[in-house]
Amino acid sequence: MKADTNIRWFETLSREDVAIVGGKNASLGEMISTLASKSIRVPPGFATTARAFRQFLSANALDELLADELSKYKHGQSTLAETGAKIRAAILGGGWPPKIAREILAAYRDLNERAGDQATSVAVRSSATAEDLPDASFAGQQETFLNVCGEEALLDACKRCFASLYTDRAIVYRELKGFAHEAVALSVGVQRMIRSDEAGAGVMFSIDTETGFDRVVLINAAWGLGESVVQGVVEPDEYHVFKPLLDDEAFVPIIKKKCGRKQRKLIYSESGTGTRWIDTDLADGQDTVLDDGEILKLARWGAIIEGHYGCAMDMEWAKDGLDGQLYVVQARPETVQARTKEDVFHRASVLNPGRTLIAGQAIGSGAATGHVCVISGADEIERFVDGSVLVTGVTDPDWVPVMKRAAAIVTDHGGRTSHAAIVSRELGVPAIVGCGDATDKLVNREQVTVNCTQGDRGLVHEGTAEILEESIDLSALPDTRAKVMLNLADPSAAYRWWKLPANGVGLTRMEFVISNQVKIHPMALLEPQRVSDPRERVIIRQMTRGFESPEEYFIDTLSRGLARIAAMQYPEKVIIRFSDFKSNEYADLIGGKIFEPKEANPMLGFRGASRYVSPLFREAFALECQAIRRLRSVLGFTNVAVMIPFCRTTGEADQVLAEMRANGLERGTEGLEVLVMCEVPSNVVLAREFAQRFDGFSIGSNDLTQLTLGIDRDCELLSESFDARDPAVKWMIKHVINEAHAEGTPVGLCGQAPSDHPEFAQFLVECGIDSISVTPDSFVAVKEHVAAAEKVR
Repeated sequence: MKADTNIRWFETLSREDVAIVGGKNASLGEMISTLASKSIRVPPGFATTARAFRQFLSANALDELLADELSKYKHGQSTLAETGAKIRAAILGGGWPPKIAREILAAYRDLNERAGDQATSVAVRSSATAEDLPDASFAGQQETFLNVCGEEALLDACKRCFASLYTDRAIVYRELKGFAHEAVALSVGVQRMIRSDEAGAGVMFSIDTETGFDRVVLINAAWGLGESVVQGVVEPDEYHVFKPLLDDEAFVPIIKKKCGRKQRKLIYSESGTGTRWIDTDLADGQDTVLDDGEILKLARWGAIIEGHYGCAMDMEWAKDGLDGQLYVVQARPETVQARTKEDVFHRASVLNPGRTLIAGQAIGSGAATGHVCVISGADEIERFVDGSVLVTGVTDPDWVPVMKRAAAIVTDHGGRTSHAAIVSRELGVPAIVGCGDATDKLVNREQVTVNCTQGDRGLVHEGTAEILEESIDLSALPDTRAKVMLNLADPSAAYRWWKLPANGVGLTRMEFVISNQVKIHPMALLEPQRVSDPRERVIIRQMTRGFESPEEYFIDTLSRGLARIAAMQYPEKVIIRFSDFKSNEYADLIGGKIFEPKEANPMLGFRGASRYVSPLFREAFALECQAIRRLRSVLGFTNVAVMIPFCRTTGEADQVLAEMRANGLERGTEGLEVLVMCEVPSNVVLAREFAQRFDGFSIGSNDLTQLTLGIDRDCELLSESFDARDPAVKWMIKHVINEAHAEGTPVGLCGQAPSDHPEFAQFLVECGIDSISVTPDSFVAVKEHVAAAEKVR
């Protein structure tokens, strides 16, 4: 290739050509030239070179003007806005050197011929020569122009891309990163447009953007052109796909599938060039953009691209509404999680927060406090107070300078891949996006705490709460014989614990997933006609809309929720306990009151195994079984075992196992393990008989203590006597371990005592406990306690 060329076709480029055509264009060339054999489609196109940009500046005598204006800015002689505006105006006022213009138009005509079109619609994208390096990437520094048609419009768009190298945000960013302005050039990528205005588009990451969990592909999707997702003006669909199971065609490992509202979409302008916004109709808002096959295809492409580049990737994709095909239109290295250390676990927690004022999608896992500063639009940015919580409808790239000065960011609109989300991650600023009406509910100058420590649900609390932050060196944790596992219940927070070197999940409480994700009583889904409250009937219809049946809503929502927990520890064992709501708790679910008995003592009443075989609940238990079947057989999580809670008698155990078999879950078939909770004294007295029916015990220390000592676990008057270290309780624990081991059955314990009391961990080790399952925040302490006890032993 000639050194003096001004145009390079994508297929002649590789990722080694960043200095020539910038990161975006070099990456497009890399994919076209190396990944076409993997069936990954990338739209064709060409790029202007850095040489063309510098030739343009020289031909218009702009180098000296740029240097003078930037020097004035550095020395405080002009403002950022004045500097940027003057430079951009000078570039836009420049004329094209004839040779460069001829080459651009010749390439455009060639692109038209390849497409068989007289005026191919193209996307014109900026690609700076210092961007998309591991520590040099930032969202939306330069401009992109979509649906550009015709030669005059193309030359104009290219010039506007040149000018966008000097947007206010780009100038600030180079100053921040220490890049010399004169060392950075601008390449323009001219790429055939994909008709996603007739279908949909979005963003894809080969990693979870909030936690760095590296075994999922995250896809956001909306109708129309992808800018609606990037700009954060809609609530997009969100899909999570589990990478380790992608190559097994027997499974469909889509572990999250959330249908966003997708209120608006960006489509081609009626004038033939440019774009316009329209509202989506109701049906589009209630339907997902991609079907399962398309989600899996995109995820496989994301995994292939990640493997090729050798790092986590940030990609944009589009679906053509005319040919029905999917395309990757951009790919760049992910830069936020790439900077974190793999063996260091960072944790933040908010202590004693005030009441929750508003909630949305959490970005990051930190927290911050500050006074609210509501900014309605870009014209009000100047009144932002440094260190405040920026509250606004939506951000765009021009907001970056003020976002850098914010303690936290809260927006009405947007998803995890919106501009506000991407920039806040880059800045390390906690953010909550897609709150809906934060600008209405939060009041200027009120003190708030922005809390992103609870998983993917971000909360804004009233007042100033204490924020505790710590970093843990996981590489220093010792190995132990007894497995130390996790207790988990919230799918939205599961990924944040992926770095902990746990031996699996010892307890997943299904009822928590039902209450937080499903929210509707299963019998109300099976018999909706019995729900008497008109308001609840409307809610049930709204929540189940888009599913084949109300029952399918339950099975799908529950299985995918559990899948996110199972994925976090795959292929380690994940034990899921069937629901153990008490009747008063089940009654609190939507539509639940009509189906639940009123009991004087629900703790000792209609709960656990007795429910599963009762005519009042048997059909609901069947739905739970179907969710587990789908989790294992369709989604692919064969690492999942199940556990029966509060099983009072061996006869009850036999009945439950029979019900499970009738619903396609048979102990031993396809490796399914079935465990039982040991929390009723009868489980200890008849330990050998229970051991012959189950694959393991998990001691529920709270209920076992309650029923051994005869103390209501919730009785404040007797709280000091409620102690799992009581000799009677310890005798029960030691006895069940000995009896179970005599039958070759392992025993674990899930409870708080080992983390609160090192001597209790030592007692369990001395008894030969096989595993201890604790809450994630207790994991490190218990691991150390167990290691110390094993060393003494």
